[in-house]
Amino acid sequence: MEDDAPVIYGLEFQARALTPQTGETDAIRFLVGTQSLKFDNQIHIIDFDDENNIINKNVLSHQSGEIWHIAACPADKTVFTTCYNKTCDGRVTSCASVWRMPSDWETGNNESPEDSAHNPQTLELLCHLENNSHSNTACVLWEPMGDGKRLISLADNHALLWDLQESSTQATISSRATLEGKGQLKFTSGKWSPHHNGSQFATANDTSIRGWDLRSMRSCKYCLSKDWGQSVVHLDFNYHIFCGKVCIKVCMWTANTMVQFQHMVWSVRYNHSHDQLVLTASSDSRLILSNMVSISSEPFGHLVDEDELSEGEDNYQEDKGKEPLKDSVVSTYEEHEDSVYAAEWSSADPWLFASLSYDGRLVINRVPRALKYRILL
Repeated sequence: MEDDAPVIYGLEFQARALTPQTGETDAIRFLVGTQSLKFDNQIHIIDFDDENNIINKNVLSHQSGEIWHIAACPADKTVFTTCYNKTCDGRVTSCASVWRMPSDWETGNNESPEDSAHNPQTLELLCHLENNSHSNTACVLWEPMGDGKRLISLADNHALLWDLQESSTQATISSRATLEGKGQLKFTSGKWSPHHNGSQFATANDTSIRGWDLRSMRSCKYCLSKDWGQSVVHLDFNYHIFCGKVCIKVCMWTANTMVQFQHMVWSVRYNHSHDQLVLTASSDSRLILSNMVSISSEPFGHLVDEDELSEGEDNYQEDKGKEPLKDSVVSTYEEHEDSVYAAEWSSADPWLFASLSYDGRLVINRVPRALKYRILL
């Protein structure tokens, strides 16, 4: 990609579910799930050709229902989960399933992009993540550094830890946790921490965020709560917790600090390689890229040992003289015309990201080159 111009792809149906293909680190690829009440829903595999600045696609049929959440397996690029609504006996329930792409999806079955859209290939159902006592699944979390055999589903007020067996065709509950309190509590979002050997995860419900220890399945790490009047709908974290609140603000917690952005947020994402870069997607049709140096895991850049100064002391002193980066909004992207429900960083290129609005518009953008080189150099 020679410049910073956005690349836009339009889906036929409305959509709000987006994920990078985390098991793929060579190709720039995203998965999008549609939301249609009248027609069979679809999974769009979006492959971005960085050299030619074009998008290639494959379309898979998802006949089970409208997709509210999608998550790719970090260990197997052909496996992913969806959370979707289905109607049974006049009652709508939110379900979750594990799927595998068809064996020839990457070759496109020798069809043109137009043919693949009108004749989508069929997904292979591996297993359902079902439990008769919990009927509404909000999202599914894969173990970030695992072998693709453990995941968590958040259903009603229960967090269920699943073990996948027999080539992921069977799922059994190995442990569970229950959110207790007054009223009808329900999880709205969650994130499995990539730190602490994957032993912790965080959940959001109403106006609270809780940390859980997988070893005991108890909420004992942290509990953050505030009377904002609106629910937390999305969260992410490095060593900081980052949450998006519907129609209110974005918040970042450290031990003593909370930073606020005054716009309506549906999705928040740290950059997985340079965590000072933060995406926020909002219902005012905007996507905002921020450079939050104060919450970076390397707030002062790369640390230099004193033993290394003898070789490059001059260059080091020159770099020290540069004005340090400050917290700022880098860019506001306004290519969307509807609420932006999701924003995700590419798992193959840390400087590229995609955003998805409800009208089915997917936009691919890059971090401005000036900021990229400033961070690297």
